Amino acid sequence: MPEKNEIRPGQSLELLKELHILTRDGRMNQDSRRKLKQVYHLYQFIEPLLQEVQKESPDLCVVDHGAGKSYLGFILYDLFFKEQQSSPRIFGIETRDDLVEKSRALAERLAFSGMSFLRQSVAESSESDILPATVDIVTALHACDTATDDAIRFGLKKKARFIVLVPCCQAEVAALLRKNKSKALAESSLTEIWRHPLHTREFGSLITNVLRCLQLEAHGYQVNVTELVGWEHSMKNELIIAAYKDLPRRRPRERLNEVISSLGLEEIRWRFSPTYSCDSGEG
Repeated sequence: MPEKNEIRPGQSLELLKELHILTRDGRMNQDSRRKLKQVYHLYQFIEPLLQEVQKESPDLCVVDHGAGKSYLGFILYDLFFKEQQSSPRIFGIETRDDLVEKSRALAERLAFSGMSFLRQSVAESSESDILPATVDIVTALHACDTATDDAIRFGLKKKARFIVLVPCCQAEVAALLRKNKSKALAESSLTEIWRHPLHTREFGSLITNVLRCLQLEAHGYQVNVTELVGWEHSMKNELIIAAYKDLPRRRPRERLNEVISSLGLEEIRWRFSPTYSCDSGEG
């Protein structure tokens, strides 16, 4: 059986079994303990955001993109919302029918009435009339490649208070760096940073997230980038948390355009351009 204090009081053992954190007989092994540590580590970043929003909006709305088995949504509901009197909404957005149906069945079995699951892509969800016009928190954990960018645009359109991202594989920028490498090598010695194929891939991933951070800052968000310690099973452990503060936007917008121009990434400039009017907060 789990050792004392390994599982928080009131936590659903049935949910932990469904998430394979507990075995079917309710026991834990070394792998289970590692997974539970990861769950709590991620939750410690998101819980303060939920608490801050709930002070002003008790019935807050969370949208989780690329939800998969809705691992994150279920944990948030179980640890934060389950015993509360408010009427929160957690929406899991996922394209795979089987995962959506399994999540719906699990939420019904656990009586997690505030959870809903939509079979849509991240881009499609931006136009969905099922989702509210504004949301409080947008999350996207390991949404592959440009799905993370779609989640950012969704958050901007929905005027999210917080956007929480753990980016996954990112090939688009690396492909452009590779395509334009010969020309860039002739123009600047800095191209040596990504001359080798491995460096091209890693630098492309880094620059993608730098552009995302600048994009968020150009929309008035305060951005914090940190590491999800203990996620050894994945090389993609960068956590980006953006909080809307209506900050000055001109400088990050200028820097965003400068980075795109200096690296020859004009073909994807549109991906990081403003998606709604940003006339306020200039400076």
